[in-house]
Amino acid sequence: MTDDNDEFAASVRSEIAAQGTNDELKAATGAWFGAATAARYSYHFAAFGRPIIQFPQDMIAVQELIWQVQPNVIVETGIARGGSLVLSAAMLAVLDHCDAVQAGTSIDPRKSARRVVGVDVDIRAHNRAAIEAHPLSHYITMIQGSSVDAGIVSQVAALTAGARRVVVFLDSNHTHDHVLAELRAYAPLVTPGSYCVAFDTIVEHLPPGATGDRPWGPGNSPGSAVGTFLADHPEFEVDTAIDDKLLISVAPGGYLKRLR
Repeated sequence: MTDDNDEFAASVRSEIAAQGTNDELKAATGAWFGAATAARYSYHFAAFGRPIIQFPQDMIAVQELIWQVQPNVIVETGIARGGSLVLSAAMLAVLDHCDAVQAGTSIDPRKSARRVVGVDVDIRAHNRAAIEAHPLSHYITMIQGSSVDAGIVSQVAALTAGARRVVVFLDSNHTHDHVLAELRAYAPLVTPGSYCVAFDTIVEHLPPGATGDRPWGPGNSPGSAVGTFLADHPEFEVDTAIDDKLLISVAPGGYLKRLR
């Protein structure tokens, strides 16, 4: 049988591009998204035993992104119950295993140079305990404090120093000012060819009042912050192919690739 991998990949790219211009499919996606959000759909999933509060589509995108970039360090703002940290740690463990297999060696994962750095202003004791008890906890470093505090940013920067490839996920306070400050603080840590992902940019597209008593909403959201940030940072661009592929995502326009 002939190798059709290149042909298959080209077909997938073409189909993804077609999805991005399919207004009927997008309308159906939007209708479903609204109903799913009202049902608290994103609260119903876990990653390796820890609640992740995320759409499965974005979980898959994160897995693909980490495999593509092969980072040494993943920085995450917003910890909640720890599912995202554990998902990232699991992917780093997979990368370590693959490196060991290719090198024909064994690896002690507890001595891995790969690291997930999680920052949250309030790491609740029961969540911290559950994360620290997880079998993948040796990949995880947690820092408590505001992600935009200069001292916290300095700690994170020190933990990424010397890393060949760095990925950043932003998923904490979703106001415009906070996310913009995070982008300005952490996007510079991202290495060329890698990504800074601003989650919950979907807030910009929700109807007024959809976020309840939260301080963020359309015009004051991760989406508006991304727009402001990109205007001054041409070294980043939105990877629209990810949007076209996922369709269902909490981060439309939020997958930012560093070009240089």
